[in-house]
Amino acid sequence: MSKRRVVITGMGAITPVGIGLQDSWHAMLAGTNGIGPVTLFDASGFSCTFAGEARLFDPDRFFPAKESRKMDRFMQIGMACGMEAVEDAGLDFSALDTERMGVYIGSGIGGVKTIEDTTLLLREKGPRRVSPFYIPMTITNMISGNLSVLYGLKGPNLSMVTACSTGGHAIGEAGRLIEYGDADVMIAGGSEAPITPTSLAGFSSARALSRRNDDPGTASRPWDTGRDGFVMGEGAGIMVLEEYAHAKARGARIYAELCGFGMSGDAYHMTSPAPGGEGASRCMDNALKNAARNHSDVQYLNAHGTSTPLGDIAETLAVRRSFGDHAGKLMISSNKSMIGHLLGAAGGVEAVMTAMTIHQQAITPTINLDDPGPQCDLDYVPGDSRQARVETALSNSFGFGGTNVTLVFGRI
Repeated sequence: MSKRRVVITGMGAITPVGIGLQDSWHAMLAGTNGIGPVTLFDASGFSCTFAGEARLFDPDRFFPAKESRKMDRFMQIGMACGMEAVEDAGLDFSALDTERMGVYIGSGIGGVKTIEDTTLLLREKGPRRVSPFYIPMTITNMISGNLSVLYGLKGPNLSMVTACSTGGHAIGEAGRLIEYGDADVMIAGGSEAPITPTSLAGFSSARALSRRNDDPGTASRPWDTGRDGFVMGEGAGIMVLEEYAHAKARGARIYAELCGFGMSGDAYHMTSPAPGGEGASRCMDNALKNAARNHSDVQYLNAHGTSTPLGDIAETLAVRRSFGDHAGKLMISSNKSMIGHLLGAAGGVEAVMTAMTIHQQAITPTINLDDPGPQCDLDYVPGDSRQARVETALSNSFGFGGTNVTLVFGRI
């Protein structure tokens, strides 16, 4: 059986620099910084006191108050983002076969804020005060479930948890469901709202977060010699994936094609990348093989680019290992320099921005890259966006546990 082609016909984005696809895209293209002091709770006693909050997100814009109270923040953000992607795609469900349409949206840690609050309530007030909505407010598949109910989608209804690779894996797996005939349309991506006391304390204790409390706006600085850890962020990135002939038949606007999907495991360490970027290199190779593209066909890489001392070197070495001499010709940038690391949503947002790069033929920059560190010697598009011809682009996401994903996007 030959694979069917998969295209992107709708997208949504909620990020620390914009509520909505266009606001987020133009802000990132302008190199806008979205990092600032934590306002969602009092973080004054923490070793890291800043994050990338989606400060302008107001759930009342999207849901009645009664419904909003039944959702954790990660669900509110993910639902709103999915609704934007559906609207952007121009889907008329009354005229389509909803048994051939599904949802595949993941989250790295789900409803952690509700878990924290309910644990404290249980201890202080007892079990009778625990909300009957506690479980559906916290489990990660409830964005997929709620969107399925909202739109009456009776096809595949799935979720994904692979740490910081979640959004990318969800998009890749959803694409395969279309490729092999299990669905014609899939809403796919990731959502995360991890800026909570236990999350911030946990990553801080692991010494994973930057501690530039005196200047948060410069804290996320991928590949820079002064990088000292990542910055936590929140948001969502969701795509409508559609079988090519199905999209053409309804006259849909097409942003780009999802050409390839690659995965690998480092099998090395729970939190550190494999030496020399071996696992990430295999992942990129697998994705390009799946896409039937040569390494020399690629112009742009939206990197994982977390701003961690080990991770940035490992990804650079992986690119050199995979692309050889062509590595020096690649344009590479990190959206995390502006919005921080959105954990399970990172791959979704970065996939959306990679598709926009192809659609608009423009590359978002890496900000705060003033002095590239040792072994960080590629073209990271520092400072300013760039107009450039991009026919094929990659988006990388790597997660704790040594899980890796690469998506390949192409111009139609």
